[in-house]
Amino acid sequence: MAVHEVPQAEAIVVLGGGVSPAGHGDLYPNLESGADRVWHAARLFHASKAPLVLLTGGSDPEHSATSEAEAMQRFMVDLGVPEQAILLEQQSRNTTQNAEHSAEILAEQGINRILLITSAYHMPRAKGLFQAQGLEVIPVATDQEVLSRPLWRDLLPETSALDSSSRAIKEIVGRLVGR
Repeated sequence: MAVHEVPQAEAIVVLGGGVSPAGHGDLYPNLESGADRVWHAARLFHASKAPLVLLTGGSDPEHSATSEAEAMQRFMVDLGVPEQAILLEQQSRNTTQNAEHSAEILAEQGINRILLITSAYHMPRAKGLFQAQGLEVIPVATDQEVLSRPLWRDLLPETSALDSSSRAIKEIVGRLVGR
């Protein structure tokens, strides 16, 4: 969805999965394929679609120097979003926990209407989990994986297909476990 098409909300909520926290001894977080979640959130913030951005995602302190939310915050600040406009949810380790912990933080701020940003393949499950917390959710999906290309390209094997299959299986398992 183009920025000008996105309605106003009280906050932008960005689910983790696009930025890996720096490991112990590393200088910087690692931008993953889903990092456009953070980039799009910054675009929406700069377009005044919401005054606050909530970044979600914890980490395993054994392997990471910061939470995933803190890693995304570093990227957001580099993209010109002021730190005072950013809230962090740093406890979650999965989408269900993202929704639960985010809903608590948003309730404390008196926020009910959110722009939810995550990958397109992940949006149906994420939207349902956030709505189950009583939030009004406006989905803003990124990482669109449906490509417009010649049919003959679909006949050639690609290594990215294995990665796509892996994400699809993870999402299917997530939906089944979430029931």
